Amino acid sequence: MRPPEVLLGNSEDVYDFYRAHRQNRIQAMGAYALLGRRYRPRISYAAGARAAIRDLIRARTPLLIAVNHLSRLDPYTLAAAAWRSELRPIIGRTRVLAKDELFEEEKLRRRIDMMGGIPVFRGSDHGLRAVNAAGQRMMDICAERLAEGDSLAVFPEGTCNDVDPAQVQPVGTGIGHIAFRTSKLGARPVLLSLGLSYGPRADPTVEPTKDEAKSASFHFGVPRTELPTRPAEISRLVRTDLQQALDGAVAAY
Repeated sequence: MRPPEVLLGNSEDVYDFYRAHRQNRIQAMGAYALLGRRYRPRISYAAGARAAIRDLIRARTPLLIAVNHLSRLDPYTLAAAAWRSELRPIIGRTRVLAKDELFEEEKLRRRIDMMGGIPVFRGSDHGLRAVNAAGQRMMDICAERLAEGDSLAVFPEGTCNDVDPAQVQPVGTGIGHIAFRTSKLGARPVLLSLGLSYGPRADPTVEPTKDEAKSASFHFGVPRTELPTRPAEISRLVRTDLQQALDGAVAAY
């Protein structure tokens, strides 16, 4: 299927495409390995988290991975962390939500597709009413992919945190709805919170330097296998768990 143009007015065709799209795992592994060598983030785990993640992946359990959002470089450092951590076996089977404007340029889009991207039409860019139907479809597609065994990585804050990089900002209900809809399809995704820190910075509105990005700190929380039944409760839990993971990333920096 030829990739449709990623436009809000074309969202039905866009999500039909990403419902069926499959990554080339060999290419994805190569790209993630390259980023793993380029950035070399430091990785730490909460007590028991490493073994738990390994067991879940061996059991082909779908992971709903929540990561705090600090910079436009986060997708690259996150990919490096995946390569250098227990997440390596699910490279090529993990989707990543990314804002729709990243899919505009053809060459960049090919890279994002290879890395597992699924476009998101954000209310902050297009207006809440305008994106409602597309957002509902996007969450359904994510739930279906999880129910089929893929994992999904989300930046649930929705935008870069330029307020306080040591504090998780409000989390939208989207991640809660994705988890809820996955459960309705008969699957039980496991929430994995992953804290990211680029170290102490005087001005959080300024992008991390190249050296700061290369020494990013990632901390894996303990996977949460039991989730609340309501989307809003799931989202509140995500923020709590993500703050704990972020605290671990800051402490390990």
